Amino acid sequence: MDNTIAAFITLVLVMDPLGNVPIFLSVLKDVERKRRQWVIFRELLIALVVLLIFLYAGSSVLNFMGLKQESVSIAGAIILFLIAIRMIFPSPHGIMGDTPEGEPFIVPLAIPAVAGPSSLAFAMLMVSNDPTRMLEWTAALVAAWAVAAVVLMSSPLLLRALGSRGLIAMERLMGMILVIISVQMFFNGLETSLHLVD
Repeated sequence: MDNTIAAFITLVLVMDPLGNVPIFLSVLKDVERKRRQWVIFRELLIALVVLLIFLYAGSSVLNFMGLKQESVSIAGAIILFLIAIRMIFPSPHGIMGDTPEGEPFIVPLAIPAVAGPSSLAFAMLMVSNDPTRMLEWTAALVAAWAVAAVVLMSSPLLLRALGSRGLIAMERLMGMILVIISVQMFFNGLETSLHLVD
């Protein structure tokens, strides 16, 4: 149970719903007000489908390609670390870089904002660590997605409540936590690979 809770917390941090609020608002600013909630909901559903595909089929693809669990752990840690650094020290274009104009479809809101490289890598990592707990991993992923969905669906209200400074502060705090998690993931992968060499 502790592993499931840890996976849920990590996935919430990796999906970074608070950090995605300004991205969602910025990308949707030219979309009609009455369509915004529908577009957010549609993009969130697409992200959930992609995450579940990676959760259930990701390990098979990795095995087919001859990639090991340690590679996923180390690669996921590096991607997570880079995203965390961009959360702490943001660029002018935001975490995901430039965003296209008009109504978004799949990119950049579903992928990579919600279902980004780190969350996809972490989903595969959960399964490769313990494939017998698929029900628990699915529950953790869906629960984390639900938290992200609630935050992002209420993004206009959240922006008004916290203000832009409050959102920035929360995002940087989450970035600090993600740095720690990414370093631990890296060391776990490195430790396992060193044991395999021995």
